[in-house]
Amino acid sequence: MNPGTLCPCGSAAPYDACCGRFLDHHQRPETAEALMRSRYSAYVQARADYLLRTWHASTRPARLDFSDAGKTTWLGLKVVRTEAGGPNDLQGAVEFVARYKVAGKAHRIVEISRFVRENGQWFYLDGASSPVTKPVRR
Repeated sequence: MNPGTLCPCGSAAPYDACCGRFLDHHQRPETAEALMRSRYSAYVQARADYLLRTWHASTRPARLDFSDAGKTTWLGLKVVRTEAGGPNDLQGAVEFVARYKVAGKAHRIVEISRFVRENGQWFYLDGASSPVTKPVRR
């Protein structure tokens, strides 16, 4: 991303000062929410490398397919709530809503993601999504 560009995670901070610190290997997220936001930014950029690196080994897929990534326009992220997941916690959960468009139709993902911290590093463990992600009616 260009320097000074706002971070796609919705923090209103420049990308380089927000999720860019993590995606470009400079720092590790200190909280579960920071990891979740950085993973959203990685989805926006189709950064499978970062997503796999921050996925817990016990649940990590072998690969991610972003072949259709060009058809998706990410519209925004809203953090609904967090539970634990602080710098001194070993577990945490983040509930969020991510909005996106595919072929001109708006969609949203509602998920509660679970995270674990091992050896000082946060990892995405798994998530419980709403039963069906439906197009948003306008």
